[in-house]
Amino acid sequence: MPRIVVDLPTQTLTLFDDDNTVARRYAVSTAKNGAGERNGSFCTPRGRHIIRAKIGGGQPINSVFVKRRPTGEIYTQTLGERYPGRDWILTRILWLSGMERGFNRLGDVDTMRRYIYIHGSPDNVSLGKPDSIGCVRMKNGDLVELFDRVTAGTAVLITE
Repeated sequence: MPRIVVDLPTQTLTLFDDDNTVARRYAVSTAKNGAGERNGSFCTPRGRHIIRAKIGGGQPINSVFVKRRPTGEIYTQTLGERYPGRDWILTRILWLSGMERGFNRLGDVDTMRRYIYIHGSPDNVSLGKPDSIGCVRMKNGDLVELFDRVTAGTAVLITE
């Protein structure tokens, strides 16, 4: 099974194939508040995770999601200008679940209950530097490619 490593210092997501070779490396953006596991911290949680759910398969590129549901809207620059400051979740969602009890799972450090995703973002959002409110943002085309190559249960390691 493939696996994913998100490296916070380099702001990259690396997909490894079954034989542990690098299949693809993508630029991402993680939390501007840095690394952290606490609910309400707006930080990106570290450690071992899995993809708990894949959401949005078959939706058009730039589909807008709210509470993991497509709204029927397609993101445009005009829509973005109408709602400045909104944290756009676009195209697909890979919902993460922590695997380390007391560190990123259960209680006030639970990654899944914090709604931490790997998700698409508007094209004008810069990647390669921390700027999210906790999630891992990707370019929409890159996310579709990743989404199609992984399954629920795929291991995800978020590391400093």
